[in-house]
Amino acid sequence: MAEASREATGAAPPPLHVVVFPWLAFGHFVPFLELSEQLARRGHAVTFVSTPRNVARLRPVSPRIRLLPLPLPSVDGLPDGAESTADVPPEKVDLLKVAFDGLAAPFAGFLDEACAGGDGATEFGRRPDWIFVDFAHYWLPPIAEQHKVPCALFHICPAPFMAFIGPKAANDAHPRTTAEDLMAQPRWIPFPTTIAHRLHEARDMLVQTFRANASGPSDAGRLWQTEQRCPPVILRGSREVDGPLGPFLADLFGKPVALCGLLAPYDAALAAQEGADHVDDESESASLMRWLDEQPARSVIYVAFGSEAPLTGHHVRELALGLELAGARFLWALRGPSAALLPDGFEERVAVSGRGVVRVGWVPQVRILAHGAVGAFLTHAGLSSLAESFLFGHPLVMLPLFLDQGVTARGMAARGVGLEVPRGEGDGSFGRDDVAATVRRVMAEGEEGRAFARNAGELQAVLWDRAKQDEYVDELVEHLQRR
Repeated sequence: MAEASREATGAAPPPLHVVVFPWLAFGHFVPFLELSEQLARRGHAVTFVSTPRNVARLRPVSPRIRLLPLPLPSVDGLPDGAESTADVPPEKVDLLKVAFDGLAAPFAGFLDEACAGGDGATEFGRRPDWIFVDFAHYWLPPIAEQHKVPCALFHICPAPFMAFIGPKAANDAHPRTTAEDLMAQPRWIPFPTTIAHRLHEARDMLVQTFRANASGPSDAGRLWQTEQRCPPVILRGSREVDGPLGPFLADLFGKPVALCGLLAPYDAALAAQEGADHVDDESESASLMRWLDEQPARSVIYVAFGSEAPLTGHHVRELALGLELAGARFLWALRGPSAALLPDGFEERVAVSGRGVVRVGWVPQVRILAHGAVGAFLTHAGLSSLAESFLFGHPLVMLPLFLDQGVTARGMAARGVGLEVPRGEGDGSFGRDDVAATVRRVMAEGEEGRAFARNAGELQAVLWDRAKQDEYVDELVEHLQRR
């Protein structure tokens, strides 16, 4: 009745109160937080739920975003203070899921209190209009249903991976029980795509995604149970990049699939381009920027694999020697534990030559990508990293390491924006010569290199069409307000 009354009078719908709750991984925090900022800019109130340590590690947020920490239960075998996948080795992530499932009770308590304010309260005091959940939250929609608060599944992985996983009904109709099953395009996709996995990727995915783990259900099972109880799905994507997959996914899942754009970090990019994000002249980040200032335009390949990439000793050694062999200038942002795996004498050799820098720990990635000396990006092809790279039109050297990254890398290679490092089909191995040859091809000044740069520039234009990207979020908000 209230909605009909507003339509009759032409009154604008009231601001929404949206609760967002990402899985405990930084690769999930970033897009959830960016979407929260987009909602806050439109006057909506957002309650961002996580755990105390994760909340403390987030960047500053809009006043219209409330950060709500819920205490993470302790679990035998989980290290003290571990509250995200960045805090645990890969073999402990399943225990983190056990602890995460223990957040059901404190979340239920929060929702009881939040709904007690009713619909007439303002901002954070009012009943939530929506809860945005992640793949792992199969226990949350039943809690929300008790209060008649609808949930939306926010799928942070790109559309090709969502199509690859598919809904439970499609998987029941076409079971995939072997690694070989995962190497083929899913039978429910009726048009040609690059959506398939290499054998080494398929073997990992069979264990990591489709088989039950120490937390109980498989990751795919969590996703399917969550999706089935969410009326819409929100997808991080755009028609310009995903093509026919968006409309197809709505048909495949039998429910609305609302695009929210690529959620690129525009504020950080603009600040980097304008020099407004300056750092202290004595800081390590400032020394990196000074080194870049000394390099020729578009001569440096930036190397980074995110905060949680499972780099092995073989990966690090062959990457290092491949970069050295390629002869290109490089800046490598390397996680602390991985630094111990570098070949003996490597850092000293590249420092003496002046052609390379290895920085262990955090670096200002957007600021580096914005620098005119950077001409390519060696990446795992995670969607957040790609969105940052395409803001500046960089072609790619891709070394996908887990989950959606292989499918994403295939799609980017098909678009002509870069190349994958060749790898052994069975074990995923690669050598320094593979790295060197791929880097040289992507950074070459000839026609092939120019084509990679030109195609990356086309994606840059897509991302900087701010009106179109804003339109996706506006359409999402309109859908949410029509509930």
